[in-house]
Amino acid sequence: MKIFLVGGAVRDKMLGLPVHERDWVVVGATVQEMEQAGYKRVGKAFPVFLHPSSHEEYALARTERKTAPGYTGFEVDADPDVTLEQDLLRRDLTINAMAEGAAGELVDPYGGRGDLARGILRHVSAAFVEDPVRILRVARFAARFGPQGFTVAPETNDLMRQMVVQGEVDALVPERVGQELEKALGEAAPQRFFEVLRECGALEKIFPEVARLFGVPQVASYHPEVDAGIHTLMVLSEAARLSADRQVRFAALVHDLGKGQTPPEELPRHHGHEHRGVPLVHEMCDRLRLANSYRELAVLVARYHLQCFRIAEMRPATILETLESIDALRRPERFQQLLLACEADALGRGEGAVHGFPQKERWLVVHKAVAAVSVATLVRSGLTGAALGEKLRLARIDAIRDIRDGWA
Repeated sequence: MKIFLVGGAVRDKMLGLPVHERDWVVVGATVQEMEQAGYKRVGKAFPVFLHPSSHEEYALARTERKTAPGYTGFEVDADPDVTLEQDLLRRDLTINAMAEGAAGELVDPYGGRGDLARGILRHVSAAFVEDPVRILRVARFAARFGPQGFTVAPETNDLMRQMVVQGEVDALVPERVGQELEKALGEAAPQRFFEVLRECGALEKIFPEVARLFGVPQVASYHPEVDAGIHTLMVLSEAARLSADRQVRFAALVHDLGKGQTPPEELPRHHGHEHRGVPLVHEMCDRLRLANSYRELAVLVARYHLQCFRIAEMRPATILETLESIDALRRPERFQQLLLACEADALGRGEGAVHGFPQKERWLVVHKAVAAVSVATLVRSGLTGAALGEKLRLARIDAIRDIRDGWA
């Protein structure tokens, strides 16, 4: 029995990154020998065990043979004679196909160390095409290592494109796509996830609402980048810079989905796109089975992002109505999230645009003033019911007006 540290732990250690979890491969052992040594089996599809003390995962070295379409149709061989090199051969990328022995020696049969040094995401073998989830994983690694400049090897991109043409990505379960999306949104450069998917032709299959934005023109005076898809990824990039919150990043991604449905005769203007985008956000969240917290924020940003830009033009009563519509007084933290997504929208534009979102501070000042209006004071004056509600509304409008007048 020989035990090797494998995969991401080896890769991240070589990159000088913190190792958060470690996976191990056991060569030359049987299920019975592992159980006799105190390991607890947890894998159903193939033999994976938890260490009796550390509870880290230990898997028997194995090979896989494709038996059906999709990412579940595999036959697994975990016999004791399976070698470490055979186990590493089934892995997705060369940078994930390295192992470290007990004495710290590196086992690198497929050139992972060189690709790691050159910043290349390259498939290990032609068996890459057997699992469509690997397309999502490659895109996610591009997002993770985006700041280091990692790129997808041309031959790997060709394989992924081949998988798209052959319909392999059609076997992806939407819920699994949603899980990979959430992981990608948490990476350092989430926009790279979508760029890689677009480069191999998978974006329109997996995220058609986003793919539809590319090639759609916008008014150049507001959007020097012109293309709505390019704008969307610029906004996502800015959202990632402003916040680690995945919900904010998702809202930034989908804020302009309605532009993909603008009638051609109205282009490059997109009147009403904020309304058209709302049902698209709902459809996307339904399909990917995203948590309601993602949906709620994304719908608000899609619906109200233009109004957030126009606070200086709005009447005090309209400002209050907007705050009430987005439930800002009861949900101040979500209101902050919405403003972050709108700030990313303001910053995610081409060279020559006005960059900045001074409206954010105005909304925060107004929100604070409205929240400070004392309901208790009005109650003590003897008001109740509808009369109390109306007096509260007028008092809040007055508070906004006092601030609004100072902007002029």
